[in-house]
Amino acid sequence: MALINEHYLKLKAGYLFPEIGRRVKEFADANPGKNIIRMGIGDVTQPLAPSVLKAFHDGVDEMGKAESFKGYGPEQGYEFLRQAIAVNAYQANGIDISADDIIVSDGSKCDTGNIQEIFGSENKIAICDPVYPVYADTTVMSGKTGECAANGYYAGIIYMPCTDENGFIPELPAERPDLIFLCYPNNPTGTVASKEELAKWVKYARDNKSIILFDAAYEAFITEPGIPRSIYEIEGAKEVAIEFRSFSKTAGFTGTRCAFTVIPEELKAYDSNGNAHSVKKLWLRRHTTKFNGVSYPVQKAAAAVYTAQGQKEVSDVVAYYMENARIMRESLSAAGYTVFGGVNAPYIWVKTKNNMKSWDFFDKVLNEANVVGTPGSGFGPAGEGYFRFSAFADRANVIEAMERIKKLD
Repeated sequence: MALINEHYLKLKAGYLFPEIGRRVKEFADANPGKNIIRMGIGDVTQPLAPSVLKAFHDGVDEMGKAESFKGYGPEQGYEFLRQAIAVNAYQANGIDISADDIIVSDGSKCDTGNIQEIFGSENKIAICDPVYPVYADTTVMSGKTGECAANGYYAGIIYMPCTDENGFIPELPAERPDLIFLCYPNNPTGTVASKEELAKWVKYARDNKSIILFDAAYEAFITEPGIPRSIYEIEGAKEVAIEFRSFSKTAGFTGTRCAFTVIPEELKAYDSNGNAHSVKKLWLRRHTTKFNGVSYPVQKAAAAVYTAQGQKEVSDVVAYYMENARIMRESLSAAGYTVFGGVNAPYIWVKTKNNMKSWDFFDKVLNEANVVGTPGSGFGPAGEGYFRFSAFADRANVIEAMERIKKLD
């Protein structure tokens, strides 16, 4: 008799974004001809930058010639891409990260979900609330929790509420966690953490022998000076932090798939006897066993992001989305909503009016304005009463969507 992993049965419901898709499909089927504007899932809409596209084509052409054909590549990524990342994303900004610290993958969603495999089931996990659902769901799947309580919290997870009152920056937990998920610029609230705030977390992790799992997927969208783009800008972070970055939103790779995880050699975790082990070696062991690497043409395209022309082109696309965010932020504020985010991140976090529930607001916006967003409660109980809009949309659709929402009663 084949037995299932019963931890999956603890999951409250379907993953957030398929549920949004189901409701939108149901509405679209019942209302053919309606122009539905989708600003829910954070999927990009602008095409790949010309320099990136050319490199992609060049890589494909190489695969068609015997003398330049590539079979299996190094599972951790080609040296040319890892070196480009290390030099341009880190060393150019005064951060001592080498190519050997970088492991290329097909997405930060995969990496943040899979990283727990190398840590024992006894570990206590701390996550923000609200937050990207993958962190909590994969903690449940890995067997590190009990059942879900009536308040939406799983037994065994240390929840760190992020509210308007604390500026969406969580308090240091009283109960000691072993692994701490942090995401800044934040998804879904669009807020950022200062160097001083991150320094508190690094010190806390050092004092408690905890590891910070730092999701920096949206660092390219930071516009204000002085906001850290990497956890490694904080002294001592290399001893306590793993960083996840992605080309998905930065360079439009949501359908192309390329990301990377940074694990410095200094980072250690411990066995039951207290012996220290290299976290990088453990992750490489897992990675090389279960993953055959991102395709060569995709990695060649990703490397083109770091050329001078590629940087300009990608920056122009990021600026396009951030102008969308400005329009959304100002339009929603003018319509009487309390709005957060949209300055250093491509997400707008909106407080619903009259304490309307998040899914009720979703249905209202869909049915009356034919606009799709994301209910805040889908990111955690503390997200109830909030709603997320994505700036990853065409400009004309952004303007039209805001006009429709302004007319809502």
